Amino acid sequence: MNDILCMYFSRTGNTKAAMEELAAALDAELVELSDGVDRSGTKGFFRSGMDAMRRTVAPLQPFETKKPLANYKLVILGTPVWAGRCSSVTRGFLKEKGYLLTNVSYVLLRGGNGKCEEVYHQMDKYLSQPHRTAVSLRAGSVGYRFWQEEFLRQTRAFLEGLEIQD
Repeated sequence: MNDILCMYFSRTGNTKAAMEELAAALDAELVELSDGVDRSGTKGFFRSGMDAMRRTVAPLQPFETKKPLANYKLVILGTPVWAGRCSSVTRGFLKEKGYLLTNVSYVLLRGGNGKCEEVYHQMDKYLSQPHRTAVSLRAGSVGYRFWQEEFLRQTRAFLEGLEIQD
C-alpha cells in the first residue's frame, strides 16, 4: 500500500484528469471528493463561483481511504480555482479534516493565465503547517506538461527527504 493519497474535486473533468495522471506517476491512492451539489452546466458554474466568493461550504459526501488520513506521508489535494479561490468542496474538506494532515501538496487547475499562488495561502489557513509542494496548471496550455513534471520532481525530492529522516 502506498503512502501517498491524491484527493480532488473536479467540476469539468480537468482536475480529475490531472490528478489521475499524477496518481499514476506516483503510484498513489486516488479519491474523489464531492459535496453532492449539482454543479453541472451554466447554473452550476455560477453557483460554484458564488460559493467560492462567499466561502460557503456544503457538507461533504462520505469518502473512503485505505487508511486514516493522518497515516499518509503525503496528501495531494487537487482543486479547480473558482473566482480566485479553491473550490468550496476542497475548502469544506480542509475545514473538516485539514487538522489531520501532516504533509500536504496542492494542485490547482485554473482557467486564466495567472498562477493563482494566493490560493495556496488561503488553503494553508486550514492546516497546522504550510503546504510542501504546489503547482498551478492550466489545461491545454503550452507549459502544462513542463509544470506537471516539475511538480512531480519537487514532490519526489520531498518524499526522498522524508525517507532520509526515517
